[in-house]
Amino acid sequence: MSEYQEFLKTKLAAKQFDGIRIDKSEINQKLFGFQRDLVYWSLLKGRAAIFANTGLGKTFMQVEWARLTGQRALIVAPLSVAAQTIKEARKIGVEVHYTRSGENVVDGLNITNYEMIDKFDASAFGAVVLDESSILKSLDGKTRQKLIDMFGQVRYRLCCTATPAPNDIAEIANHAEFLGVMTRANMLAMFFVHDDDGYRLKGHAQEAFFRWLASWGMSVMKPSDLGYDDDGYDLPGLSIDAIYTRSNYRPEGQLFFTGLDGIQGRSEVRKSTIPEKLAALVEIVNADTDQWIVWCGLNDEQDEVSKVIPGCVSIYGHHSPEEKIDMIDEFLSGKARVLVTKPKIAGFGMNFQNAHKMAFMGLSDSFEAYYQCVRRCYRFGQQYPVTVKIVISEIEQEIYQNVLRKEKEANEMSKKLIENVQQYEKEELAGGKSGEWAYRTDTAQGKDWTMMLGDSCERMLEIDDDAIDFSVYSPPFMSLYTYSPSERDLGNTANEHDFFTQYKFIMAQLLRITKPGRITAVHVAQVPAMQVRDGYIGLKDFRGKTIVAYEEAGWIYHGEVVIDKDPQAQAIRTKSKGLLFTQMHKDSSWSRPALADFILLFRKPGKNQVPITPDINNNEWIEWARPIWYGIKESDTLQYTTARDDKDERHICPLQLGTIERCVRLWSNPGEVVFSPFGGIGSEGHTALKFGRKFIGIELKEGYWKIAVRNLERATSEKVLPLFAMMDNG
Repeated sequence: MSEYQEFLKTKLAAKQFDGIRIDKSEINQKLFGFQRDLVYWSLLKGRAAIFANTGLGKTFMQVEWARLTGQRALIVAPLSVAAQTIKEARKIGVEVHYTRSGENVVDGLNITNYEMIDKFDASAFGAVVLDESSILKSLDGKTRQKLIDMFGQVRYRLCCTATPAPNDIAEIANHAEFLGVMTRANMLAMFFVHDDDGYRLKGHAQEAFFRWLASWGMSVMKPSDLGYDDDGYDLPGLSIDAIYTRSNYRPEGQLFFTGLDGIQGRSEVRKSTIPEKLAALVEIVNADTDQWIVWCGLNDEQDEVSKVIPGCVSIYGHHSPEEKIDMIDEFLSGKARVLVTKPKIAGFGMNFQNAHKMAFMGLSDSFEAYYQCVRRCYRFGQQYPVTVKIVISEIEQEIYQNVLRKEKEANEMSKKLIENVQQYEKEELAGGKSGEWAYRTDTAQGKDWTMMLGDSCERMLEIDDDAIDFSVYSPPFMSLYTYSPSERDLGNTANEHDFFTQYKFIMAQLLRITKPGRITAVHVAQVPAMQVRDGYIGLKDFRGKTIVAYEEAGWIYHGEVVIDKDPQAQAIRTKSKGLLFTQMHKDSSWSRPALADFILLFRKPGKNQVPITPDINNNEWIEWARPIWYGIKESDTLQYTTARDDKDERHICPLQLGTIERCVRLWSNPGEVVFSPFGGIGSEGHTALKFGRKFIGIELKEGYWKIAVRNLERATSEKVLPLFAMMDNG
C-alpha cells in the first residue's frame, strides 16, 4: 500500500514548494536567531509569507531573503517606505537600488512603490517581495488582481506584513492567491462554511486550516512564539487617551443632531467639528518640545493643523516622492519637531521610533489605519513609553468605540492564531515535519459480525480474497471536513480528481475481496455545484463519474435504481432555492426537480458459484424490480445524534433501512457475508443481521464506530427469521 501512503501525503493541506536550500551560516549574522530561522524557512519554501509584528525586523528579513535567492529581485513597498528600506538594508551591508521604472533596474536588489508597478516587466525578475503586503486588502480589486497576475510566474515570492487574524479571510486569501498557494474560492470551500453570521471555520477544518497556514505563512508576535528569548523585545508602556470636544453641530434641515449616518454623515460631522478639535489638539501638541506625529483624515484638517503648529512638516498626497522623502528625513533627523500627514501616506511600514507621542485629529472607523499609525512609534526598538491622544468630538464617540471593539477582537484573534499555529510553525522550522490527525485502529466482534475501526483502504487488506458475498454502502460525497479532519477521510479532498483517485484505491480492494459474479450496491446522489467553490450554481454528475470510476477499476456496470424523494422535505432540509415556491413564482428558470438518490449496481467479473435465491415473494419482486423505488421513508434510519460531536458540520445521514433491506434481500442469501467499507453507525450491519446475514464493516471515525458496535450488538437479538425457516417451523 505504499502507493496509497504516498497519495495520502499529497492530501495534507500543508503546501510544499520548490525553494532554495542554503547553509544557515550564509545568512547575515547581524540578524537575530529567530530572524535567521525565518529567512532560512522562507527560502526553503520559495514562496512564503512572514506575518510578523511591527518592529520584529521584517525589512532585514526580506532584504536578506531577496539577496540569498541569487536572483534579480524587486521589492514593492508603500511610497514612503522605499527610502527607509534602503537605509535599513545598508545596516546589514546590502545595497538596494530605488527605481521608478523598469528601464534602470540592476542585477541585484531593486525597490519601487506600488504606484509604479505598471512600468515594470515582471519577467525581468526572478524574485519579488511585497513589503507591507496587507496593503493588498486596501487596493481596489483590479489593482490587486493585476499584482497577482503580474507576478504569478515569478518563481520566488515573499510577502511581509503584520499578523493577520484567523478570521480575516480577505487578508489570508489575498496572500494565498499572490503566492500561488490556493485561490480564495478553494480556500473558502475547503476550510470555511457560510451561515447567518458570515464565513466561519468548519469545526473539523480548524487543525487542517492552521497547519495549512503555517505551511506557507509564519505568524509571529514576539520571538518566544518561535522558542526564542524575548529579551530586548519588551514593549514600553502605551497610554491612549480620548479627548472629547463639545460640538453644536446640527445637520442642515434638522432641529438637532440625531446620530451619525453612514460614510457621508460621518464625513460631514468630522469636517464641521474641525475648529473645536483643532483648539484642543494644538494645546496638547504645543505644550512641550517633544516630537509629535499628527494624523489627519481630511485635507481641511491637515491645512488647519499645519497653520498653527510651528516647526512642522506637512506631507500631502500631491507631494512628489522626493519631496515626501525629504520631509520624512527632516522629521527623522529631528530638524522638524512635528510630522503632520495622513495614515494612507505614512501609516504603513515606517519606523518612527524617534518620536513617542502622536495625536489623531479625528478618527475614521478603520481599525487597520488606527493600528498601523500607532505602531509607527509603538514598536520593538522604542525606548520610551508611547503617548497617543485621540481628539474627537462628543458626537463621534461611537466611531472611537467601534475602533476599540475592533481592536479587542483583533487582539483576541491574533492571540488565537498564534496559539493554534505555534506548534505547526515549530515543526516547519524544524524541517517541515507535517503530522496527521490522530489515527487509531480497533476491532469489535460479536455473533456473526465484525466492526473494524480505521481506514477502510488499509483494513480491507485483512480480509481474504473472494470473501465477501455482497456489499452495500454510501460513500462521502466530496464534503470537506464535515465529519473529521483526517487526510484518510475520503470526503476530505480538495477536488474531484483527488476524490476519485482515493476512491479507486477502495474500489480496487473491494473488487479483490468480493466473490466473482457478485454485486456491490453503491448509494449516491448528485452533488450541487456552488458559486464560491465551483464558480457556478448547478449540479455535478457525481452518479455518472462514479460509474466511470468503477468501470475503470475493473467492475461491470450492472444496473441502477432511482429512489423517489419528497421535494418539500428536501427544500426544508437543504434550503435550495431551486425547490422554493417563492423562486418558482419569481423566476422558474432557477427551479428544478428534487434530487433523487440512486443505488448503482456493479458486478465483479466471473461466474457466480452460489446462486442467489432471495427470500422475497412475487409481489415484493414486482415492486422492487421497478426502475424507481417508492415508499422509502427518509426518516427510517438508525438513531444517530449521539454519534455527532461538536465539530461535525452537519448530522450524519444514515442510509435508510428500507433501502438497505431491499438491497440485502435481493442480492444476498441468508447466512452470507455483507460488507460496508463506510460503516458509519452500523445501518448496513444492523439490517444484514436482522435478516439473517453476517456482517463486516469498517469505519474511520471512532465516535461513529462506537455507536455502530452498540447497534450491531442490539441487532443480534432482533433477527428476522428467513421466510423458508418460518415455513419449516410452521
